Amino acid sequence: MRFRACLMLCVVGSLIGPSWRFSAAQEKAVPERPKVTKADVDKMMETLSNWGRWGKDDQLGTLNLITPAKRRAAAGLISEGVTVSLSHDASTTDQEGPPAFKREMLTLPKAEGLTFASDEFRVPYHGFTETHLDSLCHLSYNGKMYNGVTHKDVTERGAAKLSVLNFKQGIFTRCVLIDIPKLLEIRFLEAGQPIYPAHLDAWEKATNLKVEPGDVVLIRTGRWARSKVEGYDKVAKSFAGLHASCLPWLKARDVAIVGSDLALDVNPSQVEGVEFPVHAVVLVAMGTPILDNCDLEAVSAAAAERKRWVFAISVGPLAVPGGTGSPVNPLAIF
Repeated sequence: MRFRACLMLCVVGSLIGPSWRFSAAQEKAVPERPKVTKADVDKMMETLSNWGRWGKDDQLGTLNLITPAKRRAAAGLISEGVTVSLSHDASTTDQEGPPAFKREMLTLPKAEGLTFASDEFRVPYHGFTETHLDSLCHLSYNGKMYNGVTHKDVTERGAAKLSVLNFKQGIFTRCVLIDIPKLLEIRFLEAGQPIYPAHLDAWEKATNLKVEPGDVVLIRTGRWARSKVEGYDKVAKSFAGLHASCLPWLKARDVAIVGSDLALDVNPSQVEGVEFPVHAVVLVAMGTPILDNCDLEAVSAAAAERKRWVFAISVGPLAVPGGTGSPVNPLAIF
């Protein structure tokens, strides 16, 4: 079966059975790209806002879109009972960046009698290494967080509002994998390579699917494959991700969570004066939690094998009062 995806700006790709054919020459020859300024970001803080949509005291944001009916529909996607982890192994060496994960052995087993092995973990999980969920208190813009909560509500004692504890009941819904290297028929995206709405539209057309309200959307850039080739330092300095022009696309589809295999935004951001515009609008205006540093290599292979880029997803963050997020091990379920 052949699917043809005709991109705006004359970028064309097609899916023929298991073989993807996307013209890299056409991709590079696109004469004009969307431009976003800080003024545009400020405007999107208003035009894409979900403040008050679920009440003035709401702290769930777009997780409200994951209704019981949505969960039941997601459960219906499970036909094989196969799970695939979307988490990268905890970084314990300098090879994948600063060793964020720290473990101290407290007790060791002995040769005789009943003895225990125990340890203590310390996980500074925000950054570019550990797989984690950003709660809605993770970022403020001009002193405000989602639903008008002030930055003063986050102190050394943690977040009084919008903390990860609000997600204690867990996340289970439909997930759509958007595999941009697969679309472009390359191993991974290059440093600073932006993903535009045209790419997202092309993926939907090529796979004959549509992102729906309450979905988790995961964007694969091939970051972990790039890390193996170029090393962490180069990856952390400049990386592929969503361009700020994708923000209306996400809002129009009412996604519940958006994530990627790095920090979601393209870096440098291409928006002068705003370092992480996608993070800012998604968390603050839209009230949408973010999954960062997912390892999407295994699920990319699993999805390609099945020619199926939609599956159920389960995410269980730690129940930490005041937490700005949580390390997580999301599971794709086929």
